[in-house]
Amino acid sequence: MGLIELRNVTAGYNSHHPAIEDVDLTVEKNDFIAIIGPNGGGKTTLLKVVLGLLTPFAGTVKVFGEEPAHSRKKIGYVPQVIPSRTFPVSVVDVVLMGRLSASGLFRKYSSRDRTIALKELDLLGVQQLAEKRMDQLSGGQKQRVLIARALAGEPDLLLLDEPLASVDVETQQNFYNLLSQLNSKMAVVLVTHDVGAVSSHVKSIACINRHLVSHGETIDEDDVTRAYGCPFELITHGVPHRVLGHRRDSGHD
Repeated sequence: MGLIELRNVTAGYNSHHPAIEDVDLTVEKNDFIAIIGPNGGGKTTLLKVVLGLLTPFAGTVKVFGEEPAHSRKKIGYVPQVIPSRTFPVSVVDVVLMGRLSASGLFRKYSSRDRTIALKELDLLGVQQLAEKRMDQLSGGQKQRVLIARALAGEPDLLLLDEPLASVDVETQQNFYNLLSQLNSKMAVVLVTHDVGAVSSHVKSIACINRHLVSHGETIDEDDVTRAYGCPFELITHGVPHRVLGHRRDSGHD
């Protein structure tokens, strides 16, 4: 049995126009899988189904052999959207929120919780920002803090939705190396548009455009081209979202 198992899953925000349809996907223990596809193709929807935030219209979903909602304590999640509002909260307090799944909602943070939070900030190279307010950080710094928050819960599965949209190329490469290290301890599912950069790090790639177009250890260029609707060469140069214009009116992916 896989760590994540989707069987004939159809899901979305409108049953007449589902974001994903009839998807079969298995993620094994210690897998490192990249989910690629055009804007509006269903990548974020897929993660929400795994998290139990969306109930499929059809099909079955098992995570750690259970219903998704029962497995959230084992999952670290990094969302695509970085909060832009002003929050009078420190970086370390944000990361400590990741300990809630492990310690419980109504228990005070322990010294161990704080030690783990600072360790994850150090791992992401931003421990010096621990006492700064979140609204004082750059987009890239905020993203690293959100990743540290996800890791603070000591998950067995890490889900990341376009986590590198706000960071520079050097930081991206360092982050892919970090994910490879983390993969020795946990399974990693990464939604990304950066096919070329991530391909040398992951163990498998799933291409989705409403349907699962392909899933395997290598990229089938014809499948990816068909999914995106433009030549593979353009995709690997990081411009599919500009060329395609596949986003749905609902604004959901």
